[in-house]
Amino acid sequence: MFKKLVVASALAISMAGPAFAGQCPSLVKQIDAALQTANLSEADKAKVMELRNKGEAEHQAGSHAESVNTLNEAKSMLGS
Repeated sequence: MFKKLVVASALAISMAGPAFAGQCPSLVKQIDAALQTANLSEADKAKVMELRNKGEAEHQAGSHAESVNTLNEAKSMLGS
Protein backbone atom coordinates (compact mmCIF):
# COMPACT_ATOMS: atom_id res chain seq x y z
CA MET A 1 0.00 0.00 0.00
CA PHE A 2 2.74 2.45 0.99
CA LYS A 3 4.71 1.57 -2.12
CA LYS A 4 1.72 2.42 -4.34
CA LEU A 5 1.31 5.76 -2.58
CA VAL A 6 4.96 6.64 -3.12
CA VAL A 7 4.81 5.67 -6.80
CA ALA A 8 1.59 7.64 -7.32
CA SER A 9 3.07 10.70 -5.60
CA ALA A 10 6.22 10.54 -7.68
CA LEU A 11 4.18 10.22 -10.85
CA ALA A 12 2.01 13.22 -9.95
CA ILE A 13 5.06 15.35 -9.19
CA SER A 14 6.81 14.39 -12.42
CA MET A 15 3.73 15.30 -14.44
CA ALA A 16 3.41 18.73 -12.79
CA GLY A 17 6.88 19.87 -13.92
CA PRO A 18 6.06 20.24 -17.62
CA ALA A 19 2.87 22.15 -16.81
CA PHE A 20 4.84 24.69 -14.81
CA ALA A 21 7.57 24.81 -17.46
CA GLY A 22 5.14 25.98 -20.12
CA GLN A 23 3.61 28.58 -17.87
CA CYS A 24 6.84 30.47 -17.08
CA PRO A 25 7.47 32.08 -20.50
CA SER A 26 3.83 33.15 -20.68
CA LEU A 27 4.10 34.85 -17.28
CA VAL A 28 7.29 36.65 -18.35
CA LYS A 29 5.49 37.99 -21.45
CA GLN A 30 2.53 39.12 -19.33
CA ILE A 31 4.85 40.96 -16.94
CA ASP A 32 6.72 42.63 -19.80
CA ALA A 33 3.46 43.81 -21.36
CA ALA A 34 2.04 45.08 -18.06
CA LEU A 35 5.24 46.99 -17.29
CA GLN A 36 4.70 49.13 -20.39
CA THR A 37 1.63 50.77 -18.87
CA ALA A 38 2.17 50.21 -15.16
CA ASN A 39 1.73 53.16 -12.86
CA LEU A 40 4.42 52.27 -10.34
CA SER A 41 7.19 54.11 -8.60
CA GLU A 42 10.69 53.55 -9.94
CA ALA A 43 11.48 51.47 -6.85
CA ASP A 44 8.46 49.22 -7.44
CA LYS A 45 9.31 48.86 -11.14
CA ALA A 46 12.83 47.85 -10.15
CA LYS A 47 11.44 45.25 -7.73
CA VAL A 48 9.12 43.86 -10.41
CA MET A 49 12.06 43.60 -12.83
CA GLU A 50 14.17 41.92 -10.15
CA LEU A 51 11.42 39.33 -9.56
CA ARG A 52 10.88 38.90 -13.31
CA ASN A 53 14.58 38.25 -13.91
CA LYS A 54 14.79 35.91 -10.92
CA GLY A 55 11.76 33.97 -12.17
CA GLU A 56 13.24 33.69 -15.65
CA ALA A 57 16.54 32.42 -14.19
CA GLU A 58 14.68 29.87 -12.05
CA HIS A 59 12.83 28.68 -15.17
CA GLN A 60 16.09 28.28 -17.08
CA ALA A 61 17.56 26.35 -14.14
CA GLY A 62 14.61 23.95 -14.20
CA SER A 63 13.01 25.20 -10.98
CA HIS A 64 9.61 25.73 -12.55
CA ALA A 65 7.44 25.74 -9.43
CA GLU A 66 9.68 28.37 -7.84
CA SER A 67 9.69 30.32 -11.10
CA VAL A 68 5.89 30.40 -11.24
CA ASN A 69 5.72 31.61 -7.63
CA THR A 70 8.28 34.35 -8.24
CA LEU A 71 6.66 35.50 -11.48
CA ASN A 72 3.20 35.53 -9.88
CA GLU A 73 4.60 37.73 -7.11
CA ALA A 74 5.82 40.17 -9.77
CA LYS A 75 2.41 40.07 -11.48
CA SER A 76 0.64 40.82 -8.22
CA MET A 77 2.79 43.92 -7.77
CA LEU A 78 1.56 45.03 -11.19
CA GLY A 79 -2.03 44.53 -10.13
CA SER A 80 -2.63 41.69 -12.54
